[in-house]
Amino acid sequence: MSTIGVISDTHGLLRPEALHTLKGSDIIIHAGDIGTIQVIDELSSIAPVYAVRGNVDTGSCFSKFPAIEYVKYADVNLYVLHNIDDLDLDPPSADIAVVIYGHSHQPLMEKRHDVLYFNPGSAGPKRFKLPVAVGRLKIGSSGIEGEIISLPG
Repeated sequence: MSTIGVISDTHGLLRPEALHTLKGSDIIIHAGDIGTIQVIDELSSIAPVYAVRGNVDTGSCFSKFPAIEYVKYADVNLYVLHNIDDLDLDPPSADIAVVIYGHSHQPLMEKRHDVLYFNPGSAGPKRFKLPVAVGRLKIGSSGIEGEIISLPG
């Protein structure tokens, strides 16, 4: 079984609870609005990190992060972007199993046409009445299972 930690919209705040929850991940995916490079540095102490830049990631230090990232892990094709409105392909036709995104700060996990659309929600500063959360994907012989984990905050 492979475990992928998924986080988004940290906006420069990496909560200790998020770090604790992501421990044990084989890789971590950050779906944008990182906020500070230190967030990536801290996540990298747990596992290799794949990250895309979000709309707040505008400084030159974020230029190394792509707007869209294609990740193949454990024979599963993942497509990572910040804003789902920027999706520029048909995931089933492109053999994508999971589309990972953020931006809305609203956790969402739904299957459409055999593709899992996964937004872990926001792990950064609390916004309105939206939960603080991270996600986890487990890849095993029975397929892909997603989980959204609410954090205190």
